[in-house]
Amino acid sequence: MAANFGELILLLGDHHTPSRNHAIPEPFQRMLVPNKMQHVICTGNIGGDAAEYERLKELVGNGSCVHCVAGEYDFGGPSGFGIGAGASADRSNVALNNMPPSFPETKVIQLGSFRIGIIGGHQVVPWGEMSALAMVRRRLNVDVLVCGWRRKTGVVEYEGGYYIFPGSITGAYSAHDPRVNPSFLLLAVQGTNVVCYVYELINGEVDVSKTEFSKQK
Repeated sequence: MAANFGELILLLGDHHTPSRNHAIPEPFQRMLVPNKMQHVICTGNIGGDAAEYERLKELVGNGSCVHCVAGEYDFGGPSGFGIGAGASADRSNVALNNMPPSFPETKVIQLGSFRIGIIGGHQVVPWGEMSALAMVRRRLNVDVLVCGWRRKTGVVEYEGGYYIFPGSITGAYSAHDPRVNPSFLLLAVQGTNVVCYVYELINGEVDVSKTEFSKQK
């Protein structure tokens, strides 16, 4: 698969298990099999169970290829993560020694010709505002910014950069989106070109859309 499509990167996040949803939907679980992707990018809010992080590692067979940042409800992260009401709800469902590891607030990786920045999204104010996200992208000096928290999925081109929103892999609600379709993204990176596949579960059926973009010159 990788030989045909280049490097394959799974983008997902905002699991919120078990506080908002019990698990990744079965149709997605059947699609996410080990040794098909080379990297996993996670935008945080995995939930209170370390098993979710272990599943991400199993997909690529190497923990160094799992790139996670902290969401606002993740434990042990910087800036007091895990002290909110949502975090307490997650914490009450799992023993402390079964909690996932702590993650950084931001991360930058190099894939093909692209510098890719990853953030949870909750720390950007106003929330989801493209001009605020553009400031973060410039500060991180990246070509692509992958952002969680926002439940609308897909790719946005704005002010010379690309912004990718994986949505919630479990369909977890947010304060601004009470009804959310589960979603994840798959990137196929070949040098200066990217093909982005958006997978969204709508009424029990998996809908797939495709976007292509190239590195800005």
